[in-house]
Amino acid sequence: MRQELLSLPKGLAEEVSKNLVMVARLIDEDPEQAYAYSRIALRLASRVAAVREAAGFAAYATQKYSEALAEFRAAKRMTGSVELWPVMADCERGLGRPERALAMAGEPEVQKLDKAGQVEMRLVAAGARRDQGQLEAAIVTLQSPELASSSIQPWTARLRYAYADALLAAGREDEAREWFGKTLEADKDGATDASDRLAELDGVEFVDAAVDLADVDVDGDADLDGDLEGGIDDEDDDEDDEDAAEVAAAERASDVAEYYDEDDEEYEPLEQSTADADVDDAVQDSGRDRA
Repeated sequence: MRQELLSLPKGLAEEVSKNLVMVARLIDEDPEQAYAYSRIALRLASRVAAVREAAGFAAYATQKYSEALAEFRAAKRMTGSVELWPVMADCERGLGRPERALAMAGEPEVQKLDKAGQVEMRLVAAGARRDQGQLEAAIVTLQSPELASSSIQPWTARLRYAYADALLAAGREDEAREWFGKTLEADKDGATDASDRLAELDGVEFVDAAVDLADVDVDGDADLDGDLEGGIDDEDDDEDDEDAAEVAAAERASDVAEYYDEDDEEYEPLEQSTADADVDDAVQDSGRDRA
């Protein structure tokens, strides 16, 4: 990409580069914003293949498949590369033309793809079969040396997941469970939801920890809202008062110990004030109540 941008004037190249960086940064978390940046780059340098490719992926991420397909075709014409062939076929699926995606899967361009590209093309073809309601054909399409291999590659988790999902859709639950498990083994980054799918198959239900308090009945005849407004708050206040009384009494006791030494001949404990007596009585009463 840098080499392509060198064909532009320096100032223009920098501006285009900034927009392409923003496309790459935002395309996963904010596709619409990434698309907006791609349009700016496209207006500035539409004759740069990297710009057309970035615009294509931004349009694809926002499900603008017709626009994405046009940009990918333009980039392919400029570079002569076939690496965008699988995503172009997937755009055909997005446009509701799975038969065209399947036709592309049989074109000579597929043989020119690297291993990752061929696996991606297989995934697209299987998806097109499912679009046409051909579940068994989709399963057969995914059966390949790459699927059977024990070697973990960047595409392994996605390939196994697609196979497990197709098996499940075809009603082959036991096999699907096995392959979701194999997906989990390969999915170190958590790119798929294989663990959730396994849990669903095993009948595990996830409960939201954020319980609706308004629906909780605390004592059988009153809801929690009422308790919070009345009894529970009152009890908490009473306990706070009792704790404060205990603290106050303890502080006064520590004051006596700190300022008077019993070994001192002149030691005379402070006379208990009326306020201190009240505190002690309160503490004793609270202790009896708790007992």
